[in-house]
Amino acid sequence: MQAVILAAGKSTRAYPLTLTRPKPLLKAANRTLLEHNLDSLSGTADEAIIVVGYKKSMIRRHIGNKYKSIKIRYVGQKQQLGTAHAVSLARRLIKDRFILLMGDDIYPKEDIRKCTRHRYSILAARIKNPQNFGVITEKNGFLADFAEKPKKFVSSLASTALYSLDKKIFIHIKKIKKSNREEFELPDAIKLLAKEENISIVKTSKWLPVGNASDLLEADRILRKNKNKLGKNSKISGNIKNSSIGNGCIIMGNVKNSIIMDKAIIGKNSTVENSVIGENAHVNGRALNCIMADNTKISNSIVKNCRIWPNKSIANKIIQNDVK
Repeated sequence: MQAVILAAGKSTRAYPLTLTRPKPLLKAANRTLLEHNLDSLSGTADEAIIVVGYKKSMIRRHIGNKYKSIKIRYVGQKQQLGTAHAVSLARRLIKDRFILLMGDDIYPKEDIRKCTRHRYSILAARIKNPQNFGVITEKNGFLADFAEKPKKFVSSLASTALYSLDKKIFIHIKKIKKSNREEFELPDAIKLLAKEENISIVKTSKWLPVGNASDLLEADRILRKNKNKLGKNSKISGNIKNSSIGNGCIIMGNVKNSIIMDKAIIGKNSTVENSVIGENAHVNGRALNCIMADNTKISNSIVKNCRIWPNKSIANKIIQNDVK
């Protein structure tokens, strides 16, 4: 079976981390989101078509043309015209049935397998904030309706944007028009398909949506099972609790409930809590509930409840607002 993975977006909600990389290459438990999903596809899909756009060369370099037993092919989305448009770009490569998923969420292997037992299916999750997602209603176990981020409560069942489909979806993608967001929305095509075919609803409790840095921290914690995850060639003389430490890091201070990316340095007597620290970042001070992007540096400073854009240096200050 084939898989189509959408990985072309800019992901502005995950700024400033995605200013220097596409979101599918962010890491949770020291593996990229894209690698987590390819691992979940292993044994079910023998080929993955990745739709790339924003910083596409980084994804090509990192994943290559084969991932374990999965053949990798790429198609480019030059303009961000929506999820339906992104899917349509893979049409010429699709043979028949395929799995469709987003490259920046994390899907369990068992859920993918359950979905593929049906010719047409959608993976859904009951969540507390369905208004932030595509919300679906069901009837007798099948998709009845689909509303994209409704303002009024429709149901607590959210789409995870993972589907089992076949080439018939492309017929319906051709029929839809741009939404109010000036995009071709896949849910519009799915609703048309549901008028002709039964789309089974498969429910999950293990889907990990990653919209922003807070979601990334939560996914990281769940995947690590609240244990530390240590990368290769890192030197650690400080204290680490419930955190992921990337490759080639130097940790001399205290790190708690955080993600430290590759080659970052946490200085002696420094503290990092509930934060994401980017690659090649350097912390001498305190970073609390903040996001520090790649190549940032704080010296004798406290940064709290804020985001620091790439390549910024802060010295002898207390910062509680974003630094862009």
